Amino acid sequence: MSFLSSLAGSEILIFGAGVTGKPSEEFLQSRGAIVTVVDENVSAEGTRSNLDGLQLSRFAFALVSPGWRVDHPLIAQARDAGLTLRSEIDLAWLVKCEIAPSQRWIGLTGTNGKTTTVQMTESILRESGINARACGNVGDTVIEAVTSAESDVLVLELSSFQLEWSSLFELESAAILNIAEDHLDWHGSFDAYAGAKFKICQRTKVAILNAADPEIARRARELPKRLIYFSLETPSNHEIGLVENLIVDRAFVSGDAEVLFELSDISPTVPHNVLNGMAAAALARSIGADSSAVGRALRNFKLDHHRLETVADKDQILWIDDSKATNPHAALAAILSQPRVIWIAGGLAKGASMDDLIKRGKSRIKSAILYGTDAPVIDKALNAYAPEIERVSIDAQLRGVDLMRAVVRTAAERATAGDTVLLAPACASMDRFKNYAERGELFAAAVKELLHDRP
Repeated sequence: MSFLSSLAGSEILIFGAGVTGKPSEEFLQSRGAIVTVVDENVSAEGTRSNLDGLQLSRFAFALVSPGWRVDHPLIAQARDAGLTLRSEIDLAWLVKCEIAPSQRWIGLTGTNGKTTTVQMTESILRESGINARACGNVGDTVIEAVTSAESDVLVLELSSFQLEWSSLFELESAAILNIAEDHLDWHGSFDAYAGAKFKICQRTKVAILNAADPEIARRARELPKRLIYFSLETPSNHEIGLVENLIVDRAFVSGDAEVLFELSDISPTVPHNVLNGMAAAALARSIGADSSAVGRALRNFKLDHHRLETVADKDQILWIDDSKATNPHAALAAILSQPRVIWIAGGLAKGASMDDLIKRGKSRIKSAILYGTDAPVIDKALNAYAPEIERVSIDAQLRGVDLMRAVVRTAAERATAGDTVLLAPACASMDRFKNYAERGELFAAAVKELLHDRP
């Protein structure tokens, strides 16, 4: 019996009623499955908060939403009962194998730059005439992408959480952009976090890797796969790299080399974004995209909001919203992209160390404006490695609009011609804002309000 046929009348347990849980529930019910949803934080009708009274042996399998930790007591209970645990990605793969067997999947992970690079890849493929769709941790869930429209290629953005729970899907090619400390509160250690990221290499024919990332380089030695590297250095065989102002492909070529794009084709032209473009080009080229399509697509590509987004440029002071910089690695890249910054940072550090950020970024930081729960973590690192940098702590009682107005006012008092006021928090936002988007929007609004009031 096929997987889809087996769903009719089967009982299936879903952990999580959120972004992946709900569309998975709807799909399974459309195929005749009897679905039970468990979520401790949701009181919606038909959703349970525990497994009490359930005969777990009745369930065909359990679908685990990516936010659930592997050591969660309810997950442990299901595992101890012998229940097969699957991810939404694996569900989508099983469905894809039946309803779209010729569809190809490529994927990408990394600590930072995932969404941007997946969207770049989608743009390059479409420019090359390939019907591609970005999904996963961006846009639609994978189950929605598989079942709602016919796409020849799916470009999957995969988080460490999604990779931790997945074991069935197969990719034509997969890229890892970078690996730095993040989500240590969820994974328990950096080694576990990096290991989850590298699971993507178990599921692919070709691995596309950042040659300059030390953790990637260390783990890549153990990979038996075909490896393609990208970097800002002159490329050797099987690499994509930089020759003067040209990005050159020596990996997916029949001859010696082909030019993919010029540095001027990508905006902003900062190192980490150029690397994003290289990874996107490699993914697209791995499944047949034309080299000529890469530059055309990247010239027209625009970053999403809150990613090195210029909010204002007045009196030779640049105001930049990089609210999506939710970890130290991303914040450091933003700091290094500017010559002199008034740095706005704080929130929830998720267990990450700020030491490397301060050591490597201190020469660019003129002042640091700190707020939020883990402001003391940043302050401690500044004390240890850059005590000369001025620090201002914002009132811990402030939230939302009031907090951001105070932050912007404090930054404006210190900024002079040639400075960049940079919101690159290095932390998650949920202690003071709904999400990173609200944080960025309130920053932009406060900046515009302040500058409007000035002569």
